[in-house]
Amino acid sequence: MDLNNIRNIAIIAHIDHGKSTLADRLLELCGAVDPRDMREQYLDSMELERERGITIKLQSVRLEHKGCVINLIDTPGHVDFGYEVSRSLAACEGVILVVDAAQGIEAQTLANCYLALESDLEIVAVLNKIDLPAAEPELYAEEIEQVLGIAAEDILLISAKTGEGVPALLDAIVERIPAPVGEVDAPLQALIFDSHYDQYRGVVSSIRVMEGVLESGAKMRFMQANSTHEAEEVGVRLPEPTAIKSLGAGEVGYLIAGIKDVGEARSGETVTTFSHGADVALDGYREPKPMVFSGLYPIDGDEFSSLRDALEKLRLNDSSFSYEPETSGALGFGFRCGFLGLLHMEIVRERLEREFGLSLIATAPSVAYRITRTDGEVVTIDNPSEVPAPTEVDFIEEPYLTASILTPSDYTGTIMDLCQTKRGELSKMEYISPERLELVYRLPLAEVVMDFFDQLKSRSQGYASMDYDSDGYSRADLVKVDILLHGEPVDAFSSIVHRDFAVDYGRKMSTKLRELIPRQQFDVPIQAAISGRIIARETVKAYRKDVTAKLYGGDVTRKNKLLKKQKEGKKRMKSIGRVDVPQEAFISALRLED
Repeated sequence: MDLNNIRNIAIIAHIDHGKSTLADRLLELCGAVDPRDMREQYLDSMELERERGITIKLQSVRLEHKGCVINLIDTPGHVDFGYEVSRSLAACEGVILVVDAAQGIEAQTLANCYLALESDLEIVAVLNKIDLPAAEPELYAEEIEQVLGIAAEDILLISAKTGEGVPALLDAIVERIPAPVGEVDAPLQALIFDSHYDQYRGVVSSIRVMEGVLESGAKMRFMQANSTHEAEEVGVRLPEPTAIKSLGAGEVGYLIAGIKDVGEARSGETVTTFSHGADVALDGYREPKPMVFSGLYPIDGDEFSSLRDALEKLRLNDSSFSYEPETSGALGFGFRCGFLGLLHMEIVRERLEREFGLSLIATAPSVAYRITRTDGEVVTIDNPSEVPAPTEVDFIEEPYLTASILTPSDYTGTIMDLCQTKRGELSKMEYISPERLELVYRLPLAEVVMDFFDQLKSRSQGYASMDYDSDGYSRADLVKVDILLHGEPVDAFSSIVHRDFAVDYGRKMSTKLRELIPRQQFDVPIQAAISGRIIARETVKAYRKDVTAKLYGGDVTRKNKLLKKQKEGKKRMKSIGRVDVPQEAFISALRLED
């Protein structure tokens, strides 16, 4: 295919600014989907995406317009899935930057726009939702010009819902986005930018050919994995997968090579031909750094190996989370997993349960702390149960991030109050228009992962948006709070918190567990402790059997004698008794929403 007739683009935007709806209109206008089969958010194929109304995975599709082939990638908007966006951009020469005409620039608009600029991509800016009564396209076109430097007259006005202005956008894609560069005669270099596991066909990889030709039936070499496979099928998504003979330089499609070992076709892998192949691999992707850590344990211990296989297959489709085996005295064998954020953690857990039929418990999310021991050794831990004894710790450092918050100026006071209660330090405050401003705070990651985002939305009535980047480590006065049941520490409930909030955390956790743990035959003390010092206590009262029921009258000493005997029996039972904590108590106590 002539390279001048190819356009590779991705749609990028903040959450809910209309990316998937715009993709629907483009599919319709190019006649890619039969009108009878058309449904909303057509490219969001995952059940979870349709339920939540968000895009979780990038999706690619091939369209045709006025003799041009347009390879379109629809990307997620949430900050937790920013890694999906950066992977998509490596397969493109340009982007459609979608901005809501009723809300203007949001935090992820800026973040995604800067990603596109870093990748040196052509940007076609679009103001969507002009059909809304609250839309102010002229105002926000000026804002885009002022903040992003894109000329207001070059910004297209569209409504993805009604289709208004979308044909002009297709023309602009053909005119403004540069054609890909590459030599068809050069040795093959193709980049895998996404993969998923099909139980019948093995690994299915989304691929962008940079140089050369990828032919069906040819023997392939996967350069990073150093393995060879035959290309069983090469094809394009129209949007249904359709096999073709070959993909030339500049084209985007998929490759099936009968790969069963999921480690051999990870995102960022370079594919070349076995004979006369390329000598140098493509750059690939930087490994993303997990921000939030949590333990995932099967409720049924026999499902441990099934969980391991499921994590391996899911990691092929989502390489931004990591996992390693760990054990817990309370929960048995499981995995310590690292995620890019809380929503990412929730989605991965839900996908494991739905797609692989597992029942899981997730421990309370924590972050990676850096501990300097008294002997000078520095260790990084992401599990509170790994904290050394207090006598061995010199000081603890916690991870920080730089949060960029865009908000209407009416909510400035409440948002600054929120950031300060979360131990934030104000770095910058700048008006991007008379009604809207950007606040930049340096915040401890541990304070952000729990409920910061929810509180930000409720304090700004949903108008504020946030984007963040990691910002190194800083020293802090942190302590490990242990929860003891009957004097025994339960590692699943341990947590590292700031000393100022330790007593509050201890009280909350012990009160919550008192409600969740069923009564035993003896009193069960629930205690929160720091370095052996008790800071909070609750007691689950014992059952009391009426041992005096068979007495009819008589002297009171007979009654006291029986009660005393019962008391001694309970005392003996208490010394050997083990507290029975049901799985539901773990699930409820560790539930994120609470």
